[in-house]
Amino acid sequence: MDARTATVARKTAETDITATLSLDGTGQARVATGIGFLDHMLHALARHALLDLDLVATGDLHIDFHHTTEDCGIVLGQALARALGDKRGIRRYGHAILPMDEALAEAALDISARPFLAWNVPFARPKVGEMDTELFEEFFRAFAFNAGITLHVTLKAGTNAHHVAEACFKAVARALRMALEADPRTPGAIPSTKGRLDG
Repeated sequence: MDARTATVARKTAETDITATLSLDGTGQARVATGIGFLDHMLHALARHALLDLDLVATGDLHIDFHHTTEDCGIVLGQALARALGDKRGIRRYGHAILPMDEALAEAALDISARPFLAWNVPFARPKVGEMDTELFEEFFRAFAFNAGITLHVTLKAGTNAHHVAEACFKAVARALRMALEADPRTPGAIPSTKGRLDG
């Protein structure tokens, strides 16, 4: 495979975000969003997906964390789609069931150019620190739709909001790692009977 990297910059009246992503990294991340817990989750995502990620965001945090969280998902998804190119040689599908203490999360995804998010993750409380737990769904929806992936995330067990969120991010990361890997049995092939994966 050629080097699978991309840089995306996106500036609006609400946020200013730049991300550089390498799909064949070692899990190194430099993340600064102004939202401590989101930084923590993006570090976990990069580490467990073996992505190298450099993401810096400035947003209207004086209003709330919504715009910054959603727009980070948009930019990260766009970077993933751009770095993938025509998706030649990848496994395409990935899945993971991941425990985090009492929490257990399942993620399954298809890098298909057919964006969809099925999110079945109830939280027992509305915040983790200062971050609204409802924003995790917003992040993953923005990520899935801009990356062009079908993504299912389901909570199997868990009550601690921190553990639930972390299990979800790590499960998605492990599923991504599987789906993005080169398939040694079909080197250079588009993993579709249609011969293309662009919608």
